Amino acid sequence: MADPEDNVSIPEFSCLLQMDPYLKPYERDFKRRYELLQKQLFQLEEAEGGFDQFTRSYRSFGVQRRPDNSLFFKEWAPAAEALFLTGDFNAWDKFSHPYCKKDFGKWELIIPPKHDKSPAVDHNSKLKVVVHTKEGKRLYRISPWAKYVTKEEKSVIYDWVHWDPPHPYIQIHPRPKKPSSLRTYEAHVGIASPEGKIASYANFTTNVLPRIRDLGYNCIQLMAIMEHAYYASFGYQVTSFFAASSRYGTPEELKQLVDVAHSMGIVVLLDVVHSHASKNTEDGLNHFDGSDSCFFHSPPRGDHSQWGSRLFNYSSWEVLRFLLSNLRWWMEEYRFDGFRFDGITSMLYHHHGIGTAFSGDYSEYFGLQVDEDSVVYLMLANHILHTLYPDCITVAEDVSGMPAVCRAVQEGGLGFDYRLAMAIPDKWIQILKELKDEEWSVGHIVHTLTNRRYGEKCIAYAESHDQALVGDKTLAFWLMDKEMYTNMSTLTPLTPVIDRGMQLHKMIRLLTHALGGEGYLNFMGNEFGHPEWLDFPREGNNQSYHYARRQFNLVDTDELRYSQLYTFDRDMNLTEDKYGWLSAPPAFVSAKHEEDKVIVFERANVLFIFNFHPSQSFQDYRVAVEAPGRYKIKLDTDEGLYGGHGRLDHNTEFFTVAEPFNGRANSMQVYIPCRTAVVLANEEIDYCY
Repeated sequence: MADPEDNVSIPEFSCLLQMDPYLKPYERDFKRRYELLQKQLFQLEEAEGGFDQFTRSYRSFGVQRRPDNSLFFKEWAPAAEALFLTGDFNAWDKFSHPYCKKDFGKWELIIPPKHDKSPAVDHNSKLKVVVHTKEGKRLYRISPWAKYVTKEEKSVIYDWVHWDPPHPYIQIHPRPKKPSSLRTYEAHVGIASPEGKIASYANFTTNVLPRIRDLGYNCIQLMAIMEHAYYASFGYQVTSFFAASSRYGTPEELKQLVDVAHSMGIVVLLDVVHSHASKNTEDGLNHFDGSDSCFFHSPPRGDHSQWGSRLFNYSSWEVLRFLLSNLRWWMEEYRFDGFRFDGITSMLYHHHGIGTAFSGDYSEYFGLQVDEDSVVYLMLANHILHTLYPDCITVAEDVSGMPAVCRAVQEGGLGFDYRLAMAIPDKWIQILKELKDEEWSVGHIVHTLTNRRYGEKCIAYAESHDQALVGDKTLAFWLMDKEMYTNMSTLTPLTPVIDRGMQLHKMIRLLTHALGGEGYLNFMGNEFGHPEWLDFPREGNNQSYHYARRQFNLVDTDELRYSQLYTFDRDMNLTEDKYGWLSAPPAFVSAKHEEDKVIVFERANVLFIFNFHPSQSFQDYRVAVEAPGRYKIKLDTDEGLYGGHGRLDHNTEFFTVAEPFNGRANSMQVYIPCRTAVVLANEEIDYCY
């Protein structure tokens, strides 16, 4: 572990400005952000002894068991008149255990052990903080630092449960090294079963982790883990930030899930929601101390009008303590390997992106519309995480395209490792929704896939959970729709609709994988063309779990074509693992032929050829390539194994000729069937990745 008290190194704004001279007019903005970060780090050093101690505040707030088994309770409730603790341990007496008021809105309580020296509050027993307000109200609250909350079957409100197991799970497998090529499997534990119910952490560990390993993904992005009262919110209305959702099982079972993933060489990212919080009061942060602020800005600034949620006050010292300690908690207690930060566009701008169409004009990313408190919080979070955990991975979900999101903080950047390439799935949906196959512009497709900021890593994806949710449609549904219910049997001939859908599904994913970024992401089930959307139980569907599941059983049935798509996805990842194109520099695109519908490019000394033409195959088609030599097919979407037509002979060897073509030193002639993509590797190059 790096020295946690290392300060940020000397600023290097010149690197960023040399890379993108158009940012020069905004040099002062970058310097100001950096200076604010430096000031924050200095204040942490002065007031708290540095960020290492500050971010371990989960060891002092909430409830802590001391070596003598006494219990120490601590809360921050600046607007409260008095605080009491009640629960099973004192027969829900509202006044017998008052907190003592301390400076800066802090409250503390010490409860000595029982006569038998055991803790006064038993493991798995219920607690509440009783808040007396200055207006004379009595409020029952869950500690913001609660590590476990549960809900009775017919109850609406969650309960704070004291979690202090006598035999905590001990994780034994070290974190894997940060992958050079990030292949991410976006997953939701609750839907990770064919059964119509909420699936468990244990089910995920036993039944889903082996599939992810088999598919060749080296990273899992777990969604909806931070506790949320409303299941259908997909985890985006967080109520308890330190509690792993109890609907899937216990904290110990989540620890085991992460540990087993590590044993398979898979890193695990948490989808962290620090952009907003649920408006719930009795089981959320809202009005914790009786005021309309506390963790949030006062309304209207503290309300998100579209999300119906509360917005954090990132300028507050105690809010910084809470959120930064929250990141540290998930890294230390559960041993996650990093985070996808959800919804940071809402954080970066005072307008939260509402009613704003970002055109790419740099003036949109600077000035008074930018919330610099939020910007500095994200810089601080990334600096601390990457200092304490050099292999930590952070991913930004930002639709605005703000420059320098994935540049180092000492350059004035936000310090993320990757950003999601959110324009790519939108482009694929738009094409499938609006255009006939012969109207596709391969030039526009290539532009969308390659239009990313140089020096800032992107995670490309053809579709994510957003496209799987009810109200939208997955790629498989756009391509094959209702025929997926009747014509996916391998025992019947391919229909034109299924044939087209199968071939394009593979080609779209391979093109996105190879050309679109420095990482790749897939949402669970989409790899095999899951036939149904995702819809959580709610009033509108009579609380049905029918669509809140993933039908992995379809893959296990050899007579269905879903297994063919699954097999292709696996082999696509394994081919990348061998040749390493995601960790290579961006591709050189040598052909974007609109009439032929052909795309040709090289990346990592691998040649990719795509023929999107719906009916025209090409014999002896000349393609450009830089490295001379003998090439062979390494991946072929038309292979029968993948539901293709098997038109290519994999024993064929292709030899280059020293004939410059399309900007490359050499060329060769190949056969490319319609609706087919092939990956060729040079047999005379030693690929060492």
